[in-house]
Amino acid sequence: MYEYDEDCLKTFLKNQAQLFDEPVAETLEEAEAFLEDCMAVVVDSIEEVREFLEEEGMDVDGMSEGELEEASEVFSIPGGRYLIVEG
Repeated sequence: MYEYDEDCLKTFLKNQAQLFDEPVAETLEEAEAFLEDCMAVVVDSIEEVREFLEEEGMDVDGMSEGELEEASEVFSIPGGRYLIVEG
């Protein structure tokens, strides 16, 4: 099971409204449990975001890096990493 660091958890808590209509977590512990339940993934680059979404069957051909970063399931983590949450 993946362990989510504090940057991942705080980013998700702060920005969860980009993917969900109502908050799904209010604390770091709730955020971690939610991310574990939905098997969220952390990747190190936007190229890895593209690869992951392609593997999941999403049509990302022709999408720019900016468009990938704006996808509702992609959360930009400080330091250049990305959290991908499939809601």
